[in-house]
Amino acid sequence: MFEQSGIVGTRKLPGTRETVALLAGLMALNAFAIDAMIPALPAIGAELGVETENRRQLVVVAYFLGFGFGQIFWGPLADRFGRKPILGAGVALYTGFALLCGIAESFTLLIAGRIAMGASAAVTRVLVTAMVRDLFEGEAMARVMSLVFMVFMLVPVLAPNIGQAILLVGPWRTIFLVLASYGVTIWLWSFIRLPETLHPEYRRDLNTGEIWQAVKTAASDRLSIGYTLALTAVFGGLTAYISSIQQIVFDVFDAANFIGLVFAAIAAPMALASWGNASVVGRFGLRRTGHSGLLAFVTVATAHVLIAELTVEPLWLFIVMMALTFVAFAFTTSNFGTLAMRNMAPIAGTASSFQGVTGTIGGALIGLTIGQSFDGTQLPFLAGLAVCGATALVLVLWTERGRLFGGIDPQIERAEVIPPPEL
Repeated sequence: MFEQSGIVGTRKLPGTRETVALLAGLMALNAFAIDAMIPALPAIGAELGVETENRRQLVVVAYFLGFGFGQIFWGPLADRFGRKPILGAGVALYTGFALLCGIAESFTLLIAGRIAMGASAAVTRVLVTAMVRDLFEGEAMARVMSLVFMVFMLVPVLAPNIGQAILLVGPWRTIFLVLASYGVTIWLWSFIRLPETLHPEYRRDLNTGEIWQAVKTAASDRLSIGYTLALTAVFGGLTAYISSIQQIVFDVFDAANFIGLVFAAIAAPMALASWGNASVVGRFGLRRTGHSGLLAFVTVATAHVLIAELTVEPLWLFIVMMALTFVAFAFTTSNFGTLAMRNMAPIAGTASSFQGVTGTIGGALIGLTIGQSFDGTQLPFLAGLAVCGATALVLVLWTERGRLFGGIDPQIERAEVIPPPEL
C-alpha cells in the first residue's frame, strides 16, 4: 500500500482496483461528454437551427478545443497547490458548464458552453497523467496507464447507447443533466477517497519564468516533443473519427438506429487491446509494443482506403477494419505517452499540460479539417486517418534517429516504481 502525504495530510491510497477505477472514472468525464452527444447531433441541429450537417461537428470539436486550451492552466496550478484541490475545482466547473449547455437556447451559446466544459474537464487529462507519473515510472507507469485506459475505454462502448437511451425518454438537454450528475458523483468520490500524490520536493511556485522554463524543457527534450507530436497526429485521426462517425453511419450506411452498436463494436476491441497492452509491454518493452502498434495502424488504415476505393464497402467490413485500426491505436497511445513523460518527473504537471495542449489542440484541428471534408462517402475520413498514421511514423523515426524497436535510453525498458515520500 502506498503512503502519500501532501497538503491534505498523510493518507493511504485506496486499493489498486479502486485507484484504477477512480482514475478511469475521472478520465471518463471526457468520454461521456463527447460520445454521449453523438446520437443527439441531429436533434441539436434541428432545435437550434443548424442546417449544415458538417457544422454540427462543432459540438464535438469545440469540446476538444476547450479541452486543449484548458490544459495550459491546470498543470502549473497543480504543481503549485497540489493535485487534489485543483482536481476538485476543475470537476466542479465542469458540472456547472454542463448545466449551462443544458439550458442553451442558441447554437452559439451551446458551443461556448462546450468549450468551457472541455476546458474544465481538461483538469482530469492533466492530473490523472501527473498522478500516475508521481507514483510510477517506465513499464510500471505504462501498465497502470493501460489499466486506467482499459476501464476508461469501456465508456465509448456504453456512452452512445446511453445517449440513445436518454433520447428515448427525454430531449437532448437531458443528456447534459446526466453529465452534470456524473460530475457531482465523481467529485464526491475523489474528494473522499483520493489522497494527495504530489511529492513535496516537486512543488513549484507560480512563477512565469519557471513555468516557461519547464515548458521549454518539455519542448526541447527529444522524447517529450517527438512522441507528443506523434500522438498529436494519431489523436487527429481519433478526433476525425468521433466527429465523422455519426454522418458516416447515418448517411453512408443508412444505419441510424445502429449508431450505438457500431460505436460499441469498434470501441470494445480497443478496450480489450488496452488491457492486453498492460501485459504485452511487460514482456516486450515500451518501444517494441508501441512501434509495432503504430506500424499496424498505418498498414490497416492504408488497406482500408484501398478497400473503400475499390469496392462498395458494407457496414460490417467498415466496422471490422475500424476495430482493427483502433486495436493498433490502443497499443500505441499509452506507450507513447509514457515515453513522452520519461524525463519529466520534476515538472510532471507542467509537462503533462504542455503535451496535452499540443496533442489535443493539434488533434482537434486535424480532426476538424478531416471532418469538414466529408462528402457523403467514407473516403475522405479514411484517407485522413491513413495520413495521420504515416505522419506519426515519420515523427517516431525522427525521435528515435531512424531506429524502430531500439532506444535512446535502454533504462526506459525496465519497470521502475518511484517510492512515495514518507513524512
